[in-house]
Amino acid sequence: MVSRSEVLSLCRAMLRAGRQYPHYNLREYTKRRTLDGFRMNKNLTDQSKVNEAYAEAKAQLVVLERSVKFHSLYPPKTKNIMEVKLQ
Repeated sequence: MVSRSEVLSLCRAMLRAGRQYPHYNLREYTKRRTLDGFRMNKNLTDQSKVNEAYAEAKAQLVVLERSVKFHSLYPPKTKNIMEVKLQ
């Protein structure tokens, strides 16, 4: 049985991992997909479906962390226009 605090902890872990991307577009995509996925499953009541969704999210967290490590090896040479601060 997965508790609410475990689900919220997993969501925060995925959002934290996504913030580590050096590429703006990947950071924003990860944030959007993470929040959309958790919102989509927030009304699940069947415990087996909740456990299945939790297991899938844990697997996605592992993939996300591995992807962040890979992309950190090749950071962008220039900043995205969305990251440039106006003077």
